[in-house]
Amino acid sequence: MAFENKSFYILCPSFLHCLLLLFLLVLPTYSSSQPYKNVTLGSSLTATQQTNDSYWVSQSGDFAFGFLPLGSKGFLLAIWFDKIDEKTVVWSANRDKLVPKGSTTQFTNNGQLVLNDPGGNQIWMVSSSVSTNRSVSYAAMLDSGNFVLVATNSEILWQSFDVPTDTILPSQILNMGEALVARYSETNYSSGRFQLLMQIDGNLVLSPHSFSLDTINIVYWTSNTTGSGFQLVFNLTGSINVLAKNKTILTTVVSNAHSPQNYYLRAILEHDAIFRLYVYPKATSNSSMPKTWTQVSDPVNICIMVNDGIGSGVCGFNSYCKFGDDKRRPLCTCPPSYVLLDPNDEIKGCKPNFVAQSCDQSFPETDDFEFVALENTNWAQGDYSYFNPVSEEWCRNDCLNDCFCVLSTFKYGECWKKRFPLIFGRMDRNVSDEKSLLKVRKHNSTSKSNNLVQNQSNKTSIIVVIGSVLLGSSVFLNFLLFLLTLFIAYHFSQRKPKIIRKNPFILGVNMRIFSYEELNKATSGFIHQLECSSFATVYKGIIDFGNNNSLVAIKRFNNVVGGRDQEFKVEVSTIARTNHKNLVRLLGFCNEGEHRMLVYEFMHNGSLLNFLFGNSKPNWCVRIQVALETARGLCYLHEGCSTQIIHCDIKPHNILLDDSFTVRIADFGLAKLLRKNQTLALTAIRGTKGYVAPEWFRSLPITVKVDVYSFGILLLEIICCRRNFEEKANDEEQMVLADWAYDCFKDGKVELLVENDEEAKMDLKRVKKFVMIAIWCIQEEPSLRPTMKKVLQMMEGAIEISFPPHPSSFISSIS
Repeated sequence: MAFENKSFYILCPSFLHCLLLLFLLVLPTYSSSQPYKNVTLGSSLTATQQTNDSYWVSQSGDFAFGFLPLGSKGFLLAIWFDKIDEKTVVWSANRDKLVPKGSTTQFTNNGQLVLNDPGGNQIWMVSSSVSTNRSVSYAAMLDSGNFVLVATNSEILWQSFDVPTDTILPSQILNMGEALVARYSETNYSSGRFQLLMQIDGNLVLSPHSFSLDTINIVYWTSNTTGSGFQLVFNLTGSINVLAKNKTILTTVVSNAHSPQNYYLRAILEHDAIFRLYVYPKATSNSSMPKTWTQVSDPVNICIMVNDGIGSGVCGFNSYCKFGDDKRRPLCTCPPSYVLLDPNDEIKGCKPNFVAQSCDQSFPETDDFEFVALENTNWAQGDYSYFNPVSEEWCRNDCLNDCFCVLSTFKYGECWKKRFPLIFGRMDRNVSDEKSLLKVRKHNSTSKSNNLVQNQSNKTSIIVVIGSVLLGSSVFLNFLLFLLTLFIAYHFSQRKPKIIRKNPFILGVNMRIFSYEELNKATSGFIHQLECSSFATVYKGIIDFGNNNSLVAIKRFNNVVGGRDQEFKVEVSTIARTNHKNLVRLLGFCNEGEHRMLVYEFMHNGSLLNFLFGNSKPNWCVRIQVALETARGLCYLHEGCSTQIIHCDIKPHNILLDDSFTVRIADFGLAKLLRKNQTLALTAIRGTKGYVAPEWFRSLPITVKVDVYSFGILLLEIICCRRNFEEKANDEEQMVLADWAYDCFKDGKVELLVENDEEAKMDLKRVKKFVMIAIWCIQEEPSLRPTMKKVLQMMEGAIEISFPPHPSSFISSIS
């Protein structure tokens, strides 16, 4: 056999190397033929304390698939190394939700792998036969650590290697668009804060998980293989490389000298954001290495690498990162006079173990605070003031006289002031000549303002006692005291109802109340209009919030009478019940006379309407993130609030984007609140044409499923970057997006939906998955639509997606 490819000669300096490379090239062809124990249709496992009925093992016994008990926390459906004492998990199906004892995994007669809780409710499922139109014959736990569902012709229809969690094993491949997501902590297997992503542009990056993927400053490490990378491969020699399409090695991520014949190998993205390679000597090995997992990849100073972006950094808020003595694992430490917020979870960060400095100018407390100097230490982000040139003493005094300053950093005449929370903290000799001056309360010092309140309380008590003695000496004075008490009680009883009648609906709403004059001044007379509808107009304004001037969006309701006044009250009371990063934040309101206005945080990137249907097509990765974050916001409204909220008007106009393109769902004016024991609501038609669920027009009670329908239409618009109805479409069959999308899916031509989108065409697997989810969401029969929680799980890959029917098939069948 002759090889003319020059790149092959580069990879094959010797005959043995050529044989090895040839072996790797044909690996996917024969990997399914290695020895294994078949799992027959109808088999099942039960979550119990490590019995033969709780897991299936591979032929060699190296790996097991099944229920792994995690103490009192529950069970994890997982794959682990079974021959060694440390039952090390390499994959899990339900990592974000442990299951209780008695849960079952069933390999059903129709080839589905289903995880159920003890009550028989489905938690997770794999259904390859539905998506591939080929029937599953058996399942197997392979000696490679790969769990597979296999067809009658030995073709692998589904494998755990295709849906990794935080670990990859020898022979495993990470394709473009796939990622390893670190666990939350060493003992908590749920999704954590970091991901190792093989981007669809061919670049391998380490970045935060669940944030926009195109934000450059949040990539902590990169392989620099944009445009040329194709796969991350953990080959059978134990090395991990980024390969091009022609299988040439572009870069070696981790090299290794330990043979998989004598050692177990695993590479894991750990909770501290470091990608490490570990080895464990097999029983047949003559290695002097201890029987434990040993890191063989080079140490990485992650404390220095992770110094920018979103979140708190490697460690939690108000803590700092430093390497331990072994230089292999970072330690998270609270600064002096600070303690862990949660002693069992260091990632939640630290809090001051003292009373913060009072901002009352009558009691500046400057004598009660001092500074602790931390050498070679810095919190890399979060500065709010900078001065140069100044002395260290000036820097200390300026922070001391500023009640918002909790720490200042000094270096070469430069002074930075920081406030809570402190983020991206690190202590390292590479942070040379930087000194952090941490402001802490002196020992035996307490807040003067608290002392004043206590002293006033004590004085009041003394006066009351003395007065009681004096008044008690006279029957007449006691009578006067009785009359005075009656007068005060009557006075307050008359005042209280007036307060309630003045504005009953805002009681309990903790936000700023603006006067009309304040908002008129903030908008310069309501001249800068952002948006207008039949019942409200949105204006741009600037408001002073004490520390700085902030841009705001002010929604002014038109002709506030009857129903419009009700919509205003609904929007205030609804948003007051919410607290989620994907919902718009209400800063305050005006309820003065005939004026009804809401003050929101300003969204610099406007609405999804302009983002999707503007002059240029937005990035595919950003669109994916927008879809996911919208689903998370809706899931919170439906299941995360104490009172369930139906938005009733999900559409691109009401999906706003902040300066980092984070989704903020807005406009709760039509929202419907449901009590916990209420699942249906009777109401008049609401929402916007094209996004309104069919049950509105049938005078049926509505449920949260109306939002699911609207989200399905919105998801199709995000995928295709076009409106749900295009009257000027080139083909009449493409005018209604929902109908066209289903036809393309049914005919196996989803690529037509993203025909002019090169990024999306490179990610057709996800395009097809999202189209299937959207079709399930727009089923005309509400009971067929999934909940937003299931929608989110399907989008994130936690549960499999079955083949959706035509949206109107159920309605047609009963007509």
